[in-house]
Order: sequence, then structure tokens, then C-alpha cells
Amino acid sequence: MSLAQQRSNAPYLDPNLSPEKRAADIVSRMTLEEKVLQMQSTAPAIPRLGVPAYNWWNEALHGVAQGRATVFPQAIGLAATWDVNLMYRVADIISTEARAKYNDALTRPAPSGPEALMTLPGRTAGLTYWSPNINIFRDPRWGRGQETYGEDPYLTGRMAVAFVTGMQGKDPRYLKVVSTPKHYAVHSGPEPQRHVFDARVSEYDMVNTYLPAFRDTVVEAKAGSIMCVYNSVAGLPGCASSDLLQKRLREQWGFQGYVVSDCGAVNDIYANHKFTSTLGAAAVAAVKAGTDLTCGTEYRTLVEEVTAGRITEREINRSLERLFVARFRLGMFDPPELVPFSKISISENDSQLHREAARDAARKAVVLLKNEGNVLPLSPSIRKIAVIGPSADDPIALLGNYNGISSRQVTPLEGIERQFPAAQVRYALGATYTASTHALVPAAFLMPPDGAGRGLLAEYFDNPDFKGTPKLRRSEPRGYFDAGMEDPAVVASIGNEKYSIRWTGTLTPPATGEYDLAVRTGMWNRTATARLFLDDKELTFGTGSSTQMTSTQPVMGAGRSPRARVRLEGGRKYALRVEYRQPGSGGTMQLGWIPPAAAALAEAETLVKDSDVAIVFVGLNSELEGEEMRGVTIPGFLGGDRTSLDLPEPQENLVKMATAAGKPVVVVLTSGSAVSVNHAAEQADALLAAWYGGEEAGTAIAEILAGASNPAGRLPVTFYKSV
Repeated sequence: MSLAQQRSNAPYLDPNLSPEKRAADIVSRMTLEEKVLQMQSTAPAIPRLGVPAYNWWNEALHGVAQGRATVFPQAIGLAATWDVNLMYRVADIISTEARAKYNDALTRPAPSGPEALMTLPGRTAGLTYWSPNINIFRDPRWGRGQETYGEDPYLTGRMAVAFVTGMQGKDPRYLKVVSTPKHYAVHSGPEPQRHVFDARVSEYDMVNTYLPAFRDTVVEAKAGSIMCVYNSVAGLPGCASSDLLQKRLREQWGFQGYVVSDCGAVNDIYANHKFTSTLGAAAVAAVKAGTDLTCGTEYRTLVEEVTAGRITEREINRSLERLFVARFRLGMFDPPELVPFSKISISENDSQLHREAARDAARKAVVLLKNEGNVLPLSPSIRKIAVIGPSADDPIALLGNYNGISSRQVTPLEGIERQFPAAQVRYALGATYTASTHALVPAAFLMPPDGAGRGLLAEYFDNPDFKGTPKLRRSEPRGYFDAGMEDPAVVASIGNEKYSIRWTGTLTPPATGEYDLAVRTGMWNRTATARLFLDDKELTFGTGSSTQMTSTQPVMGAGRSPRARVRLEGGRKYALRVEYRQPGSGGTMQLGWIPPAAAALAEAETLVKDSDVAIVFVGLNSELEGEEMRGVTIPGFLGGDRTSLDLPEPQENLVKMATAAGKPVVVVLTSGSAVSVNHAAEQADALLAAWYGGEEAGTAIAEILAGASNPAGRLPVTFYKSV
């Protein structure tokens, strides 16, 4: 009998058998070496068994987090809706788009080369999603609090159950995707200490604060997976804690799924917690405690550990069977006609119907904190509206972190312009988020070479060296590109790999002074490069460390060094050219600047004084708050966390200027956490919390300003005056 015939008759390929029996059968056919390689997040293929390569790492915090996808409000914004039915709908849409990507990936050629396991069907198109983040946002300074459902255990549990249920679906036989609540347990910062921190809490606090949401997702929602933490809990590394992973999770709650480590957490058991004396011993401790899958390569040491008798192959089998039960429950080895989700088309991804759901979620996330004198809603007959602030026209800040990117993002400025077509809507930056944080260069100061309109001429080449004639030439409002948006015109002309783009035009600064200019290519894409020229002279970037504005990947750590300080004359036209090369695939580019603070503030003041109302957009972004951002040492921020809850000084000055101008002022706060906007709370006429509102944030905010919809949100966190 041939190998193919033997395989076709194998019990693990029989859809009529239980996933448990099928998993036991396929595991029994593997060598020890094959087994341990399947227990890492980048699992290689086993051709003789028909097991394809698979990357278990996928993210879906508020939308599928790789490439083009619908982007809903950040998790903290979804929590502010207090709407479990909406949360279920959001998660159902996310899992639909996840299946669409997976099904589409199966029609494409198999990946090859050294990065194959990080591509299809890996992080961009898998079915195992490491979401939601259901840690308790107890300390308002924690940078990852934006990923959570807030500080209340009950609200977190209700939203988490809705999310997990929506993700995994209701089919009695197959999972739509696997949802992985994280980080189990007691993981709420500080970010710079997360690899060494030992969380010690009372049993009362453990049971009533930190564990209820995890229990709910296991007992009620039947989560298929759980992620264990970097930190220790009561002296035991989270991924080596039998108390957490065996006693509570499996024995008390009846968990039947698999446990995956956070990335590098098994290594932390040895290297940072010093719980074991070798990496192999750390791997043994993790598996024995119940960590079935490592995000890393630490489990490669298990072959030697089995040989030495420090762990049995039976214990390896136990973990591996749990992993393959999940793959069988996802239908990965079954004929497509048996799997109800196999027919979901890629046309579902980033669809108009899903965009409308994102808009509804953004509307319901907004919280009205103040409305004195009935300033809101704004009169439909209002004539002049000043829109100022760093988040007013920043498409990147809408997205939060752990996000994909939609084909189009509506900024607040764009939303207001559409909502008030009869009004004169004028925009000024006014201030950057902090004194060292770049903003996209506004279209108002850019002009294409032909002098028609605002923006830059973009030329797209189907090679990385600007050879030949550009395949696409068009005017664009600013230097902002993301391959993940999958712009149809761009994809049709140059595809998604081995390309180059040139932006040209003139830059006319509003005032004389020192400017920091930047071109950014995203820290996760190592192959792309960008060069910036003024009057045909290439600018040399500095040597300091800076974070990256990214949109298709989570922001972690310091990025490249993008700053070039130049003195520019106000009103003078400078020939500007950006050359972007991508010899690999994907990629992003943003042209940013930090204008002179006094000039930016003065420009905004002029607009406010000549307006009927000022809408001031202030807050934070994912350059400032986020996950383990080692390069961030800006005043008020450290390593992803915050050292102060205050609004950064440049923005505080902007708010004070606006409220002193004698015009009605509406302050809109965009952030992933509480900000001490004390002056705005006292002096502004109206105050809204809009979070990171996703792709339709601008539309939702504008509708609320106009009274076309009512803010439905309720705060999921306490807004403190100070810390």
C-alpha cells in the first residue's frame, strides 16, 4: 500500500471520529522530533502526514490585525459602549474576515523561503487568534490598558464572553476561529518590568478582581485557548504555575482547550525569573504545568529533556493532542464542503456592511463628559468652525494598536467637513502630541509640481529602483502610504512587492523656524527604505531613537532614527522629494514633521478667534502608550506606560489658548486611557471622550457634534485628576 493510500485510510482523516480520537491518532504517528516542533508557534509542515505548516500567532483585538481589515474602535472604546450585543456583532464580523483571509490564503501558492512561516497561512491568515485582552485596567498609567475592557471585573467578563462567543461561532461541530483570552493572570503593568515582575495579590483580590473574566470566558464562552503571562504570580512564573494552569483553569473551571505562552515567556522562566537553571528545565516546567504551545523556540530543547528522563513523551503527547484537537475542530483537515465557514469569500473583508458596523460602534463608544450651556449639538446654520489639534486629521491615531488597516480612514476633520457642508471648516495643527512627536505634514503646506490643488504627486514603479515609466501617477493629499490598505489602483499597477514610490511637490512652511522632518517606514518592515530631499539636497537623519508611526503592526520598542532638523523660511517654496524603495513586500511610509511650537500655536489661535466655535482634538496615540516601548522616554511616558496622567504640555497650551479666545470650545479627547484634562473640564464648554475610534471615528464624532446621533458611551475607567 502506498504512503498516500495509507494516509487516506488513517483515522485522523475521518471526519466522523471525534477530534480527540483524531488528535491521538495523528500524534501517535509523529516522531519525537516532529512533536516538539509542532509545539512552537511557527510549526513546520510534516509532508508525510499531510500536515501543512502553520503559524499559530494571529491577532484580532478590534479587527483582524494584519493587512486590510475592518478596524473597529480600540477595545477600551468598545468597552465604553457597555453593549454586549454590539460586542458580539463586532466579534462575529472579525471572525468572518478572519475566515475570509484564511480561505483566500488556501487558494494561493504555498509560501517558501526563510520567512515562509511568518506568511501565509501564518500571521496574516490563520484561525487561532490571541484576543481578547481581558486584564483589569487597575493602574491608569498602564500603556496596554487601551487593549482591555477597563477596570471593572464584571463589565470585562460580560464583554469578554460576548467577544469570545462571537469569534468562535455557534456551529455545534466546527469552530469559526479559536479565541485566546489573555494574559492569564494578574498582568496589568508595569510594561518595563513585565519580564521580571512578581505579582502578589490577596486570594480575595485574585478571585474577585483578576480571575472572574477568565473564568467567564472558559465556563460560559468555552474559549478554545488561554495565553499565560510573562510575569510571575505569587512567586511562580505564570507559564510554569500549576496553580493557575492546572488547579484553577482545568480542575476548577473545566477548561478543555490549549494554553499558549506569551512570546518568549518560557525563556523568561529561566532567563529573567531565574526559576530554573537551564532553558531546557524551563521548557519542562512549562509543559508539566500545562503550557502546551510556546510562542518561541524553547521547546526544541524537549527532545534532549525526554532522552534524559526529565519529562516523558506521554506528557509531550498530552499537550500536542490538545493542539491538534483545536486544528480538527477548525476543520483544517476536512473537506471544505463539510466546514460551514469554508465558503466565506474575501469580498466580506473590509466590506461596506462591516464599515457601517464600525461606524455604529464608534458612535456608541463616544462618552459625553460635559455640555455646558447646550453648546452641543452645534447649530446646522453655524458658519465658521475651527478644527485644531494633533488628532483632528491624523488617520493613524484612529487605529490604536494591534490593528489592521481599512481601505479608508475618516479623520475627525473629514467627518466635520462632510457633516457641515455649508460651514467654512478650517484646520490648524496647533500642537503636536508632545514636543518630540511628529505629525503628518498637512496638505495645506504641500503642492504638486503642476501647482494644481494641494498635496503631492505620487509616482508608482513596479520595481524597487524607479526604473522605466511609472505605472501609476496621481495627486495625493499627503505623504502617507500603507500597502495593507490594498488600494485597487496601486495593487493593479505595482502589486505588493518589489516596488518603489516617489512623491514630489513643494513644501511651503507657515513660519520661519526650526523644523524636525521625518520619513518613516515602520519598525516591523526591515526591507523598506526612504530618503527625503529638499531643493535636491538629501536630508541626513539624526542618531537619536524614536518610536514609529505604524498602522499594520503593533508598536513595540524603539524604531529607527527618523529626525532631521532644518531651518526653514516661512512662505518660501521648497522642492520636496521622497523616494521610497521596497525590495521586499508590504510596507508603510509617512512624511512627518514637528513645526515650531509657537508658530503652530499662533496659527491655531488666528483660526479660533475668527470662528463661531472651536473643536479642539487632543489626547494620545500609540507612539506614546502601548506595549513594551523601550525607546520611549518622553516626559510623562516611559517604555509604553505613563508617568503622568496630565495632557502633554503642548496640547495643554493649545487648550488654554482656545478657552481664552472668547469663543465656544468643544474639546474631544482621543486616547486609550484616562487623561487628566482638568483645564478642559473646567473651562471648555463641552468635553467628549472618543478613544481611538477606528476607521469611522471621524464620521461618528461629526454626527454627535451635529446631533445626528447621541453619545451612548459610559466610562469603563476612572478619570483621575492626577496620579
